[in-house]
Amino acid sequence: MSRHESRHLNRRVALVVKRSIDLALSFLLLVFTLPLLAVVALAIKLESRGPVFFRQEREGRDGKLFRIFKFRSMARDADRSGPVTSMDDPRISRVGKVLRRSSLDELPQLLNVLHGEMSLVGPRPLLPGTTLPGEERRLSMRPGMTSLVEISNPHLLSWNDRMQLDLRYVERWSLRLDTRILLGTIPVVFTRKDILDLPRA
Repeated sequence: MSRHESRHLNRRVALVVKRSIDLALSFLLLVFTLPLLAVVALAIKLESRGPVFFRQEREGRDGKLFRIFKFRSMARDADRSGPVTSMDDPRISRVGKVLRRSSLDELPQLLNVLHGEMSLVGPRPLLPGTTLPGEERRLSMRPGMTSLVEISNPHLLSWNDRMQLDLRYVERWSLRLDTRILLGTIPVVFTRKDILDLPRA
C-alpha cells in the first residue's frame, strides 16, 4: 500500500470515528439537557404564538440541502421582513434575546447531528447559494454546530476570511483538531454575545 493510499485509509477510519463521536455526544447532550430544553420550549410558547422551533434551509455535505433546527427567538414569520441587524430589533422576543446571547437557541441542532445532516464540528452551515466558486471543497464535510471560525472571533473577520478558515479546516482536519475546537468553543458559549452574526449576502 502506497503512502497516499495509507493516508486515505486512515482518514476514512478517522471519519468513521468522528461520526461515532457525533452520535454518542449528541445523544448524551440531548439526554442531559432535556429538562433545560423543555423549560426553553415552554418559555417560548408562553411568550408568543407560533412554533417552538425555527427551521431554515442550509447547504449540507456535497451541497445537499437540509433544514437546520433552532429555538425560535423572534415573532412568528418575522424573518420574512429581512435579517435582524441589532439585538434591539423589536422582532426579537425577550426569551429570544436570552437564547441568542447564551447560544441556547443552537441546542436543537443536536437533532441535525443525530440525523446525520450536521456534525458537532465542521464548516459553517451557510444559506443556499452563498458558497462561491473556489469554496466548494468546504462542502465535502458535514457542517458543524461549531467550527474553526467560531473560535476565531468571527465578528472581526470578513466572510472571505471565514471561508478560508473553513477550507483550512477541511484540508487539515483531524480528530485532534476537532477536540481543540470543541474545547475552544466552551469559553465562547459562556461569553455574553451582543454582536449579531449576519448571514452572508
